[in-house]
Amino acid sequence: MVAAAGDTDGSRNDVAGKLGIEPGMIVQEVGWDSDVDNEVREAIEDRSGEDLLDEDAQEVVDLVVLWWREGDGDLVDTLMDVRSPLDENGVVWVLTPKTGYDGHVEPSEIAEAAPTAGLSQTSNVNVSDGWVGTRLVAPKAGGRQRR
Repeated sequence: MVAAAGDTDGSRNDVAGKLGIEPGMIVQEVGWDSDVDNEVREAIEDRSGEDLLDEDAQEVVDLVVLWWREGDGDLVDTLMDVRSPLDENGVVWVLTPKTGYDGHVEPSEIAEAAPTAGLSQTSNVNVSDGWVGTRLVAPKAGGRQRR
C-alpha cells in the first residue's frame, strides 16, 4: 500500500490537535457505530496515549467525542448526559456527517441544543472527509454575561 502525499501519522495527529487532544487526556466516545471515521479515533488514541472510554465508563473525562447523526434521538438529552462525567474544564466535540452524507445534521440544530444543555458553541473544524466537529464547552463561572 502506498500512502498518498500528506496521508501520514502526522496528518492524523493534526486531527487530534484540532480537537485539542493532549497526551494523558481521558477521552470518552459516545455514539460509536460502524460509520464512524476510525482514523479520527486512532488519532485521538495515538495523541492521548490512552484508549477511548466507552459511553458506559464512570470516570471523570477531559473530553467527550459525540458521534451524532440525524435520527439519533434528542440532542439536548444526550448533551446533558455527556456533560455529567466531564471535568469542569472539559470539552464536548459533536462530530456530525458533512452536508451530502447520510445522517447530516443541520448546524442550527447543534446551535439550538447547546445552550439548552448548558453549553456554549466555540468553534467548528473539519475532522475528516465525511465528518465535521463542533466544539462545545460549559460557560466559565463568573464570566461576563452577554445581554
